[in-house]
Amino acid sequence: MATWSNLNLQDRSSPLIEQLIFFHDHTLIILTIITILVGYLMSTLFFNKYINRYLLEGQIIEVIWTVLPAITLVFIALPSLRLLYLLDEVRNPLVTLKSIGHQWYWSYEYSNFKILEFDSYIIPINELKNRGFRLLDVDNRIILPFNTQIRVLVTAIDVIHSWTIPALGVKIDATPGRLNQSNFFINRSGLFYGQCSEICGANHSFIPIVIESVPINIFINWIIISN
Repeated sequence: MATWSNLNLQDRSSPLIEQLIFFHDHTLIILTIITILVGYLMSTLFFNKYINRYLLEGQIIEVIWTVLPAITLVFIALPSLRLLYLLDEVRNPLVTLKSIGHQWYWSYEYSNFKILEFDSYIIPINELKNRGFRLLDVDNRIILPFNTQIRVLVTAIDVIHSWTIPALGVKIDATPGRLNQSNFFINRSGLFYGQCSEICGANHSFIPIVIESVPINIFINWIIISN
């Protein structure tokens, strides 16, 4: 992650984002085939000399161009519905993280443990270390174990925010007075960066999120020390 381009395109690190990328590629292939077919038909219509002044209707071709789009939509809809159910399903989470959006920082609470909460602010540019990332690094990172099912509860205090980690395929609206939930499964260690994806005010771009994924034993030691 040496450049901004690498930051914007972090490697996928959860089963959910992998499924989302596969669905994107699947849909893109279908759209490419349709575009090529329609382009070929239009070009043949424009550049051939065949005409039929007495053709008023063609029931067979009308059936074909009605049935084929319906079949195409089925091939797109079924994987989409499967993904929607996968994104909403929460299966026996080992760790529950509560994220609270403020103007303009996040507060975090580990609901499975006693008195473990902290605020996470952006690090000012003049305080960044040599390998720090401008507008992305925070003073308190979220520590989570990998190879573990994790549930995140998201809400907000003042305005609507959006808790987003692209590399994990997570994007949840933080709405005042409402508790939204999602789940994810990190399959490797590393740092995962995100930002609020809702235009929540003047300092909207200064509300970053950083997850540090660690082995379960290091996470337990961190919990003990923090308590």
